[in-house]
Amino acid sequence: MKSIQHPPAFVGIDIAKHHLDIHFRPEGRTFRLPYDRTGLARLLGELGALEDCLIVLEATGGLERAAVRLLADCGHAVAVVNPRQVRDFARATGLLAKTDRLDAAVLARYAEAIRPAPRAGRDRRSEALADLLARRRQLVAMTTAENNRLGACREPAIRRRIKAHLRWLDKELARMEDEMREAIDAHPAWRERLRRLEAVPGIGKTTAQGLIANLPELGELDRRRIAALVGLAPLARDSGLMRGTRSVWGGRAQVRAALYMAALVASRHNPVIAAFYKRLRENGKKPKLAIVACMRKMLTMLNAMMRDRTEWRGTPPPQRSPSLTPAIRPARRETPRRRPGVRARYRL
Repeated sequence: MKSIQHPPAFVGIDIAKHHLDIHFRPEGRTFRLPYDRTGLARLLGELGALEDCLIVLEATGGLERAAVRLLADCGHAVAVVNPRQVRDFARATGLLAKTDRLDAAVLARYAEAIRPAPRAGRDRRSEALADLLARRRQLVAMTTAENNRLGACREPAIRRRIKAHLRWLDKELARMEDEMREAIDAHPAWRERLRRLEAVPGIGKTTAQGLIANLPELGELDRRRIAALVGLAPLARDSGLMRGTRSVWGGRAQVRAALYMAALVASRHNPVIAAFYKRLRENGKKPKLAIVACMRKMLTMLNAMMRDRTEWRGTPPPQRSPSLTPAIRPARRETPRRRPGVRARYRL
């Protein structure tokens, strides 16, 4: 006797601060649970009857962590997706209204149509290190803001309070850096990664810590996928005869910001990146474009180092003979050819 094959189920969970809205598809049932231990336990009971299900949640700035960790620990396939993509999917299906119940239904429908790949969540150590780095960024931002206020303030009493706050921020920042160093030293794999990353000219301690915490996939993906994950893959904007300018967009902004500063330093002090940056500039590339290209090259090199577990052995590429070097002319913008019988359009 053949066993009955149950169709796969798709579950969309819309997370708010105090409650969860859950939608089961194709069953079509929607209900709300409190976002606490009791509600999560009831959610696990509802999911226990499903043999094969895919659970999709939106990234909500950290509110989803507790639910994702619990569901993943219980063996469920969980995918955390970009809210912008889900909202675009809802508009594409003609749904313009937005409520928590509707969002849960859209997430379930998105799971059924797109089938996003479930990803294993980060462990508690990685999340703790990422939180420490985020808090460090907040302290640096507050220090900058207070210094700006101090320069514009003329009232002696307020200046004393601002200076007292700055002294507290400096002490707190020092304590935060000590905690980050202790967290990395307690993890042998992180300690080895930190040593390899800091050996690359242009990569400082803060950048290396950010790569460890915010880019754990470094060394596990190929060069194209890691570039797309960070947001350094050039995206085409072509239509018909128009050939638009390639640009980078999306990805992990925190990692991209750290790599920008690293590439800026490496373009002057790293022999490999400096030679690459010089060649791009001589070929007529704009400074910002050349820096972004250096960011991707650095990311590719760091990814290969982590994958192969090799040390930095950067040497500048061999220089070509001047007689073989082609004449350098400034880059000009190419305009598409007009088809016969098509009028040219002029921008006024």
